[in-house]
Amino acid sequence: MSNFTDFFPAGIDWQSAIKTSNFTAAAGKGYFVDTTSAAITATLPSSPTAGDELTIVDYAGTTDTNSIAITSSDNINGSSKDVLINYERGGVSMIYVDATQGWIAYNATNETATALNITPVTVDYLVIAGAGGGGGTRNNVTSSGAGGGGAGGYRNSYNSESSGGGQSSESSLSLLASTDYTVTIGSGGNGAPSDTVNGSSGSNSVFSTITSIGGGGGKGTTGTANALSGGSGGGGGSTGGAAVTSPVIHGYKGGTGGGGGSNGGGGGGGAGSVGSNASTTDGGDGGSGLSSSITGVSVQRAGGGGGGAGASSTNYGNGTFGGGDGGKPSVATAGAVNKGAGGGGGGSGSQNSAETFGKSGGSGVVILRYPNTYTVTIGSGLTGSTATDGSDKVTTFTAGTGTISFS
Repeated sequence: MSNFTDFFPAGIDWQSAIKTSNFTAAAGKGYFVDTTSAAITATLPSSPTAGDELTIVDYAGTTDTNSIAITSSDNINGSSKDVLINYERGGVSMIYVDATQGWIAYNATNETATALNITPVTVDYLVIAGAGGGGGTRNNVTSSGAGGGGAGGYRNSYNSESSGGGQSSESSLSLLASTDYTVTIGSGGNGAPSDTVNGSSGSNSVFSTITSIGGGGGKGTTGTANALSGGSGGGGGSTGGAAVTSPVIHGYKGGTGGGGGSNGGGGGGGAGSVGSNASTTDGGDGGSGLSSSITGVSVQRAGGGGGGAGASSTNYGNGTFGGGDGGKPSVATAGAVNKGAGGGGGGSGSQNSAETFGKSGGSGVVILRYPNTYTVTIGSGLTGSTATDGSDKVTTFTAGTGTISFS
């Protein structure tokens, strides 16, 4: 029967002391590493000479849970990136060649595809969907105001900042280099052109496994019985549009309509709070959004659209955090682009029919923050740009759909 060490080079000096914490390896030695309690980092020798060898082996069969990271001031397999043994009972022998290739893995056990896997890239994200458009009302001085659009779903992992709907920040993603990941920027929903139509809901935004749901459209004054549900719900109706709760909560519900023939429209829900209920005359304000400093600067996003004023009032609902204002006496306004902010609802009409139109919700955005030792390649169909903030890079995607990869 073959001895365990028959798989590895002769002349290696196997160390009897099991490694249970981070250590620096020496040339010519073999190490058994026990990651039962935690992941361990092995640092390769500095100033190596061509032909130097060493071996590292998973002692307890636990590297599929707690990996062995291998780091070096020299290249590993021709790259400056750290690598992992992250498969059960993994073991690898390495030899130093030159400054270009550095340490090369040339012998391994139990690997599935490659002997060493690139260390995952830790990526924080802010994914905001497109917002809902405002509802419409009629060109009639006795009509009621329409509901504001709901903000796009808001999902965030950065720096313990909040996610939408009062949720805690989510976990960062651990992604692999040289692997394609999907990014989609959700468009804002259209505002309603008449009282019989609700504003359209916004479209979803996506990054890898993270999907944010588009905001719900605001209620048209004589259209569907209630505003539409979404990442945050649209304003108007007897209950206001609901916020989605699956797979996670993304925002808040919309405010209710004022009731009666000349009521105000309810405010659209925001990522940070419920849309305000309308009164029997005045429009409700949009729900507040949230602020994030993922780019290095605090920015407010994902507020709800304001509801339109009713026939006997000029008090329209105010949009918040980029949300559009409701209509009357002026025309309603659209939600802010790339902030996932809801569109304003139309106000009670007069001689200017434009006052009655709901306005569109703002488009969404995807923002990624990751170590500046990596570079993102942006595929066709996506619009994005990258900046540096401290030791991180920040890539902001503002339109389109496509794939990206890290290198």
